[in-house]
Amino acid sequence: MTINTSVPRLSRILAAMAAVFASSMALAQEGGAGPAYLLPDNTVSIGIGVSGGEDKDRTRFGLFNGLRKHDTNGMLDFNFSNKDAATGRWMTLEGRNLFLDNREFGYTYRNLGDFRLKVDYSEITRHDPRTINTSLSGIGTTNQVVSLLATPGTGTDQNLELKRKGLGFDLQKRFGNFEVEVTFKNEDKSGSRLWGRGFACNTTTYVVAGACSAALASASAVLFLPEPVDSTIRQFEAKLNYAGEKLRLSGGYYGNFYTNNFGSLNPSIPGGALGNLNGGVQANVALVAAMQTPMALWPDSRAHQVFLSGNYKLTDHTKLNFKYSYTHATQNESFTGMGLTPRVGGRSDLGGEINTTRAQLGFSSHPTKSLHLHGDFLYESKNNKTPIDIYNIHTVAANIWTNSAMSPSKYEAKLEANYKLPENFLVVGGVKWERENTGAWTPTDVAGGITALRQVMDTTGYRLELRKPVSDTFTGAVAYSEDRREGASSWLRPQALPLTGVVNASVDCATTVGIGCVYNRTGNVAYTQKDMQRQKIRLNGNWDPMERLNLQAIWDIGHEDYQGPTTSGLNTVRFRNFSIDAAYQLSDNWKINGFWNKNKRTIQTAHSTDYDADLSDRSTTYGVGFSGTPFGNFKVGGDLMGISDTLRYGMLPDISQGSTAVLRSQGWGMPDVHYNMLRLQLYGEYTINKSSTVRLDYIFNRTYFDEWTWGAANGGLPFLYSDNTTIRAQQLQVVNFLRASYVYKFQ
Repeated sequence: MTINTSVPRLSRILAAMAAVFASSMALAQEGGAGPAYLLPDNTVSIGIGVSGGEDKDRTRFGLFNGLRKHDTNGMLDFNFSNKDAATGRWMTLEGRNLFLDNREFGYTYRNLGDFRLKVDYSEITRHDPRTINTSLSGIGTTNQVVSLLATPGTGTDQNLELKRKGLGFDLQKRFGNFEVEVTFKNEDKSGSRLWGRGFACNTTTYVVAGACSAALASASAVLFLPEPVDSTIRQFEAKLNYAGEKLRLSGGYYGNFYTNNFGSLNPSIPGGALGNLNGGVQANVALVAAMQTPMALWPDSRAHQVFLSGNYKLTDHTKLNFKYSYTHATQNESFTGMGLTPRVGGRSDLGGEINTTRAQLGFSSHPTKSLHLHGDFLYESKNNKTPIDIYNIHTVAANIWTNSAMSPSKYEAKLEANYKLPENFLVVGGVKWERENTGAWTPTDVAGGITALRQVMDTTGYRLELRKPVSDTFTGAVAYSEDRREGASSWLRPQALPLTGVVNASVDCATTVGIGCVYNRTGNVAYTQKDMQRQKIRLNGNWDPMERLNLQAIWDIGHEDYQGPTTSGLNTVRFRNFSIDAAYQLSDNWKINGFWNKNKRTIQTAHSTDYDADLSDRSTTYGVGFSGTPFGNFKVGGDLMGISDTLRYGMLPDISQGSTAVLRSQGWGMPDVHYNMLRLQLYGEYTINKSSTVRLDYIFNRTYFDEWTWGAANGGLPFLYSDNTTIRAQQLQVVNFLRASYVYKFQ
């Protein structure tokens, strides 16, 4: 239920709500209310919530909570349970936020130790925090029509929404040592999310695809085309569980079925003019034609899995555990059915098929009172059986390439030991090993822009920790961990156009390719394939200086270093984090708590041109809270939380590139990104009698988000598309929210 009537100034509403709340307290006191009552299990809460500000002030506050659109909203929650201790039967009915677009409903019936049925229904809507001003028609459909706005900002404001509706069932039934469990979940997703298309005419596109003539090689366009969403995910699982004296097993079937009712987005641009074309070209028929080609959306897919897991009590001190699963996943939706033109060679669908085998074996043992050991070994293999075929269109036959069908595998082994030393010391140590094999490279595939590839990577690591109760009130610990990743195979040079059919073709490095054969100072190499060393130190302590006070602190510091056949890309990562938590019981009726966290992460990368990036992210998070009972049946509480985050884009000159780098380092780069949030939440709750309670909640939420992508970068306007569509995000947003509710309790 949503109330759309206009509301007076928030200050007047606050005063009115406070008056109602105070009157309820006074009436209760006059009625001679005694000590706090024991609350029954069943409750119904009904109320009204009022938000200050405009819709644009609530884009971040109301992202998921259902309070984005309207100033005034109805509130309804309930909880009903019927318990029979004699028979063990228990029925529960729950509902939350039933008047909002993030409502939840649940029903549970159980006979303890024998049977359970659970039904859940939920909705949640994500409101995009940006405001789009556009003349685009057909948003939310697969047929969207682009039209040129004469002036940016003169279109219609659009707020993109993505709604999920979920319905789930969970059934359990026990038969002696066996239990059958069947679950099913259906989630429908609908709406639109931010998406678009960009196309640039250059020496490749106008020669290869014929989309642009050579005379228009500098023309380009970017269009706002939100992705239409209308899909369903269905998940089904059936398990049979066994619990014996020594052996426990769980096995069954799991299925995941994804269906997209939209196969492709088909934009149209009547008139053939875009208006804001780079290169100064206002009408480019070939470019517009390229922008109107269908855009594939997520295809349908299926996954079937059988699994078995369990543990066995080998002795009183040793247990074995294991897991095994086999998954068969396919994606074979018809290209024509999706609204796409089939491949030139005639393939009607991808025929995608991946079979995944995953097996794990572990143990846990206490051979002595002082020693505890546990370890795991994991194997995972993906067999990619997707057919190899050609999907790109090119005027030069030698420049045609195929998809890839690599079949990666992974091995992991871990072992950890805890040992109690004299003087209450506890030492913890662990080692691990991991091997990742990306599988054989498909010879007819092309890794565009990638300088070198590695097939096998090994990672080894260890961890040491020492814990010690320093006194009766303080316990401290220090831990150190280190991981090293190194290539267990030679570097490979991927294919280049035109395809020669010879992998790693080189005069000096025709067969075995080492780092010297593929080294390129400005080359592109995935950081996950570079050699890496990670080190981390952690200190933590727990202090109870008095019975009512507890303090906890953690300090982390570490770094990662990357090396490969290039100086470009990710080189180093530095991070440190400090946090402290405190809780203090002032009296039997009052307690307070607080926390503070400081985090910094620095990333240094080298670019492929004439500068290096020195990125840093600094954040501080803090909060304080309190709760108490000032008198009788009156409870109050609240908390204050703040976040301050700054992402800094530092630029360093690449000296080896000469004066251009020096010039660019003098003030050239991207602005910092700032995010600040301050939220105050207060509540007061008064129990009138054993059946009635009134409650008042207040939230003050202030956010500031300064992000250059959506900032004023075009003559005071936000991000500008080629049809004069604009996207903006309000930097400063302030929301006051007040909720008054009445809670009725009954047996």
